[in-house]
Amino acid sequence: MDYNVLIDLDNKNEEYALESVAKQANGSVWLKSGKTVLLATVVIDENEFAGGEFLPLTVQYIEKAYAAGKFPGGYIKRESKPSDFEALTSRIIDRSLRPLFPKGFTNPIQITVLVLSADEESDLQALALNAASAALYVSDIDIKTSVTSCRIARVEGELIANPTMSQLHESTLDLYVAGSREDLLMIEMKAHGSVETELLSTAMVDPMIDPAMGVDTVDSYHANLVSEEEFIEILSMAQERLNTANKAYESAFDPYAKEPMTMELHEVSGTQQIEAYILEEHAEAVKEAIKEMAKSERSNALRKIRNDVLTKHEEWDKEHVKMALINVKKSMVREQILKEGVRADGRGLNAIRPIDIQTNILPSAHASCLFTRGQTQALVVMTLGGDKDAQMYESLTDTAQKSERFMVHYNFPGFAVREASPIGAPKRRELGHGNLAKRALECTLESPGHTIRLVSEILESNGSSSMATVCGGYMAMRAGEIELTDTIAGIAMGMVSEGSEYAILSDITGLEDHDGDLDFKVAGSKEGISALQMDIKLGGINLEVLKKALFQAKEGRGHIIDVMLEAEKKIETNPDLPTHTIFHIDPARVAEIIGQAGKTIRSIIEKFEVAIDIDRKGGKVKVSGLNREGVKAARRHIEEIANKKREPLPEYQVGDIVEGKVKRIVDFGAFIELPGGVDGLLHISKISDGHIKNITDVISIGDTINVEILEFKGNKISLGRAAV
Repeated sequence: MDYNVLIDLDNKNEEYALESVAKQANGSVWLKSGKTVLLATVVIDENEFAGGEFLPLTVQYIEKAYAAGKFPGGYIKRESKPSDFEALTSRIIDRSLRPLFPKGFTNPIQITVLVLSADEESDLQALALNAASAALYVSDIDIKTSVTSCRIARVEGELIANPTMSQLHESTLDLYVAGSREDLLMIEMKAHGSVETELLSTAMVDPMIDPAMGVDTVDSYHANLVSEEEFIEILSMAQERLNTANKAYESAFDPYAKEPMTMELHEVSGTQQIEAYILEEHAEAVKEAIKEMAKSERSNALRKIRNDVLTKHEEWDKEHVKMALINVKKSMVREQILKEGVRADGRGLNAIRPIDIQTNILPSAHASCLFTRGQTQALVVMTLGGDKDAQMYESLTDTAQKSERFMVHYNFPGFAVREASPIGAPKRRELGHGNLAKRALECTLESPGHTIRLVSEILESNGSSSMATVCGGYMAMRAGEIELTDTIAGIAMGMVSEGSEYAILSDITGLEDHDGDLDFKVAGSKEGISALQMDIKLGGINLEVLKKALFQAKEGRGHIIDVMLEAEKKIETNPDLPTHTIFHIDPARVAEIIGQAGKTIRSIIEKFEVAIDIDRKGGKVKVSGLNREGVKAARRHIEEIANKKREPLPEYQVGDIVEGKVKRIVDFGAFIELPGGVDGLLHISKISDGHIKNITDVISIGDTINVEILEFKGNKISLGRAAV
């Protein structure tokens, strides 16, 4: 492959072949970084116009199994439905590049990114955006702004730009930023929890255990939330990297950019006369329509105004009247916010809508929460399971399957916004919102032994159902007695700006999202941020303005958390909720809990209807079950066995010959019960001088034989057959 361009950046380099493959596309690039190879293409339909304001941009990021030397999983050995990672990566590319297209551009555009070769250290999301942007830049579509990505990780306190995947897995921060030389266009961030291991006496772990047992290791989980001040500093670092990178890209790609075609813009112009008429004759009606917070009710009110205008002025074009009415409505919303500091629903700029929280309203579910904020309502339901319930998945470069033990699934049916639409497979928006809520909650989760699934059913929506999912998800887990390191809430922020004037809005509605300049979702505790997502419609945002928005979000988040904490006090646990307990015993007593051939532990499981997992080496015991009293009783029973005082055992020395009884015969020898209740192993090779085919030909259960103490291995005694 003939590579035309080499880009050398922090911790990575990229090689581009710009004139070698897919030459019939409007733009194409072949990108190589390490062992990873991607092909990105851009194609525009020059003859079709979608009409309206919507840009019909389609992005498909597709991973080929052969890129990692694999066969596609499943019965059919061919790539088909995109994975969640592919869908989310496509969404990231779309959100990053969509702001580049001018208003009124409505030709269908298809951007395709194929992963043809991959290695486990490459950041495929970052490379995919860079490749897609490069293909658009060198195409004949008249957009000559480079957009690149920068990912920031924090490993052992040190910030790393463009980390490898190994570094990212060790990081307590994952910040992904996309932008041009001057402007930030999209931000995604999540904090990672970390485990710190401490040496503590076993008695400190569980005071019921004898302190003489020594020490044990205890994992202490920390959320590593990011403060607002720290986030701004890290974002400033990312912005500097983006500026440097985009200068390098544009300088390198300029010589290879095609001659731009003429871009036809579908603009509805000449509406000034109609707008003036609407303001003169229907201003009050428009104001009343704006007060209708539900999207369907507002649309109906505006439709009545539009029909009235068309009835009186048949000479006016319907589309012109529609656009004029949209412009008047938008300007009224924005002017009222900027000039009066009052929003369409009468709230102040930082006011939060009324919140109502009900928990465990579903009798048969393990836990549930109905979270309502204004006209946004999420029913979040939690289900607890074990290891077998975890979601199995495999990424392109994984060598083995992995298990996802915390899942957040978000569903947005049409009835939530009074739309007559069928419910089908989750779309990219639903996957994205679920992923955002998962990132917000996961870093504070302590769930040893549990698989947790949260399902958010959006029952009504008027602004930020994803943040309602975060709040409802936290409450559902607390209703299910899941321990979390901190209280997490989410809030959606917006902004309206004209020139140097701007207003930041807390807890935005759908109307403010549509007519505003910023969609900014931030989740976290009262102390810091756990997850963040920002789409900037302005083309960029000043960091000082962003800082103000972050602190206003922190204030709103604190208010929501206070309401949640009050609701948490009123939780009544579902009696059918599975429960578990984890405690420690002396590892030397584990064998007694298990019993001969597992007889003791099986009897405990059957008697108390529980599941038991024991770490033989560390003495960690986990008891779980559906019946709380059964779990408690099983723990007490195990602790009684473990704490039962042993009778002093006889002191044996190597070489002693004692009389014992054959207790159990196995393929490799026999277990002999010695005086004092001690068992020892008589290996098959020590039973007779000659070769033995069947042990039972020589000894039988119940026989009394003389044995010699040969060796002590920890708590085990090795025996030999003593001469008679």
